[in-house]
Amino acid sequence: MDNNFHHISVLPKETMELLQPEKGLRFIDGTLGAGGHSGMILESNPNAELIGIDQDREALAAAGKNLEKFGDRVNLFHGTFSQMKEFCAEKGWDSVDGILLDIGVSSHQIDTAERGFSFRADGPLDMRMNRRNPLSASTIINQYSEEQLKTIFKEYGEVKRAGAVARAIVADREKKPFERTGELADMIDRVDKVTGRRQSSAVLYFQALRIAVNDELGELERALEDAVDLLAPGGRLTVISFHSLEDRMVKRFFNRLSTDCICPPDFPVCACNTVPKLKVITRKVVTATKKELAENSRAACARLRAAEKI
Repeated sequence: MDNNFHHISVLPKETMELLQPEKGLRFIDGTLGAGGHSGMILESNPNAELIGIDQDREALAAAGKNLEKFGDRVNLFHGTFSQMKEFCAEKGWDSVDGILLDIGVSSHQIDTAERGFSFRADGPLDMRMNRRNPLSASTIINQYSEEQLKTIFKEYGEVKRAGAVARAIVADREKKPFERTGELADMIDRVDKVTGRRQSSAVLYFQALRIAVNDELGELERALEDAVDLLAPGGRLTVISFHSLEDRMVKRFFNRLSTDCICPPDFPVCACNTVPKLKVITRKVVTATKKELAENSRAACARLRAAEKI
């Protein structure tokens, strides 16, 4: 692996068992990272080709080196997984046999202070996965209204003191704009301090900001729809999420597309003629084993779900 971009792929064994790369020829890794999962797919099937997508150019560079041995079986694209249809068209693919989405931030991004993702390491308020995007955490914190900030913290962070923190941000930035992650984390801990809490209160607020900066829920919603369209019959979609909002979105999407009737419960007979598109493979969400958690504590929040195209 490229030592300059470190990231440990979570739930590797479980993901490969559900994705079944040995049964197909074309695959998409929508969140390439350093190429860990992609490498497993290509190792499992010497005839498989793969499209790897990432909006972080540092990740693409690392994956390019790590997957170099697979030659022209690897096709890398800079962008978001909601663009998978566009990249497939560019490659001339009209369908694929498997799609993997590993949603979230990489270990490299968290541990690199200058990327501004972590409240633990002081750095610029950035949080952009794609550094060419104009919207950064600094823009949101220093320019959004109190109500907008409250909504972001409440909906994406699911925190109770969203309003109090939003008010404090607006009051403090009038004296001096927020420029550093450390400044923001200290302010949040001051306003939303819970006695006995093991970690900083800032973790959920930073998570909410990251989701807003990168439009993560919107990207996921668009990608799920496109993924189902691209899958060939029998093809599988596997999604690893790290946030309850994302996991609920995936679960509801799978359930909606696997049902054969959406009529109101008081209808005596089905009148909707709904045809299910998916078969849910993971009736219960898959989580990390104790062994994996001992080796990679960041797998603790990982939730894996899979479905098969009918």
